[in-house]
Amino acid sequence: MSDERYDIVIVGGGSAGSALANRLSADPGTSVLVLEAGHPDFIWDPFIHMPAALPFPIGSRFYDWRYETDPEPYMNNRRIFHARGKVLGGSSSINGMIFQRGNPMDYERWGADKGMENWDFAHCLPYFKRMETCLAGADEWRGGSGPLILERGPATNPLFGAFFEAAQQAGYPLTDDVNGYRQEGFAKFDRNIHKGRRLSAARAYLHPVMNRKNLDVETLAQATKVVFDGKRAVGVEYVRAGRLKRSVKAGEVILCGGAINTPQLMQLSGVGDAQHLQSLGIPVVADLPGVGANLQDHLEVYIQYASKLPVSIAPGLAWWKRPGIGAQWLFQRKGLGATNHFEGGGFTRSNGKVDYPNLMFHFLPIAIRYDGTSPTKGHGYQVHIGPMYSDARGWVKIRSTDPMEHPSMQFNYLSTDQDRREWVEAIQVARSILTQPAFGPFNDGELSPGASVETDDEILDWVRNDAETALHPSCTAKMGVGDDAVLDPSTMKVYDVEGLRVVDASSFPYVTNGNIYAPVMMLAEKAADLINGETPLAPSDAPFYRYREGTPLYPPGDPRNEGAAS
Repeated sequence: MSDERYDIVIVGGGSAGSALANRLSADPGTSVLVLEAGHPDFIWDPFIHMPAALPFPIGSRFYDWRYETDPEPYMNNRRIFHARGKVLGGSSSINGMIFQRGNPMDYERWGADKGMENWDFAHCLPYFKRMETCLAGADEWRGGSGPLILERGPATNPLFGAFFEAAQQAGYPLTDDVNGYRQEGFAKFDRNIHKGRRLSAARAYLHPVMNRKNLDVETLAQATKVVFDGKRAVGVEYVRAGRLKRSVKAGEVILCGGAINTPQLMQLSGVGDAQHLQSLGIPVVADLPGVGANLQDHLEVYIQYASKLPVSIAPGLAWWKRPGIGAQWLFQRKGLGATNHFEGGGFTRSNGKVDYPNLMFHFLPIAIRYDGTSPTKGHGYQVHIGPMYSDARGWVKIRSTDPMEHPSMQFNYLSTDQDRREWVEAIQVARSILTQPAFGPFNDGELSPGASVETDDEILDWVRNDAETALHPSCTAKMGVGDDAVLDPSTMKVYDVEGLRVVDASSFPYVTNGNIYAPVMMLAEKAADLINGETPLAPSDAPFYRYREGTPLYPPGDPRNEGAAS
């Protein structure tokens, strides 16, 4: 180990790491080092900062770790591609910029587990509020002075209007704010976009404090091992720019590498399932079988329709128009380049037996895949749809002692009866919306999956062949109490060792309903107080919508409750 020492070494300059670096270095007496394996998020790079350029970094070796699963046994043995950000800001620098907290009942579920009482919605809401500036308006559910500035999608394309009207015609309500009192329903979405630019975690939290004398950020620095002295973490070994081996001493190490890299690094360092580590010749520091277990995610498909009317954004994104789009964005921060196009969607239940929404919809006024392929040369539109609470569980395991080798991982998508049933229901709900009269002027036929996919078996066969990850891997070093738990929920410390904590999506006990960026940032904000020994923010008494027979859809006293059905 070198003589260089920091009070705290944060491994991973992504979403959680950026927030922690800001909050923990606020004390000038605490020295903090952030090790980020990716490159800087250069201010001149349009592929990061132009919202509409989001498809370009995904799949690029320069921006993306390009993980792949092992052959998924219930997905016709397909390997499912998983993008993860390889740049300062992590996946928040390459994601779709959709800001979804999840349903309040997600955190009630967290808080119901033993030892997790302080992770219920009342205790999490104050941290959601602290981290955000909701430009649609602050209230008892939304924040107004945080570093994450949230702009609501305009959703002015007539296809959005048809989508919201069709949802109501199909029997589903609108909601004022999917991150407010009632998530259930359809609405315009909040996005991590400010003044036409992506606002990543690095831009919101890290760059404003880069000049602090007690904060260092090192990029192109891939951690290869947490160094232990007995049971205490005392430092980190890493590789600089792929070649130069370095090490640094640490009073404490905090892993923020995400649900894939964090368990990988823990296992490489001797923390994990003892039998697996011994089979690779790795000395066991702590036998924690939960490291890399409990892997969860969201799977999604595109349901695509052709449009009879020329109203989609497809012509505007033609290759020969891209220079003009880029120029308008560069000089004015306006136009098609200044939006992520995921401007609206919604949450609903797939059947009457679930107590809160288990389906998420993202609507796009174009028919196109992330790789740029389209089923039509004309106009079209689509929804991204998938169940939110699959009970399938997977794992992440290192293959060898080589830290540069991607780990083995398997999600076991479609492996359970619940998962398969909810997938059939999801497609049926989506089709019921997209075939309502509101789409009559536009609907020129279903492109994908198409009329040949009707029965339950046909739907599941199509999902097996066509579904992609929604890029929400999580839960591989879960908080909680019990044999499968990895982290103490009151401190974020790893059990059976000292000086090591985990703060990222791997800390979740259960995946939340929606995109997971917002929950990760909330978790980091709350963890910062736990790590600093600060008095936690007082729990909120704000009400939230709980589905019951006859429960009002809107906040108490709202006149729209009169005659409203639940």
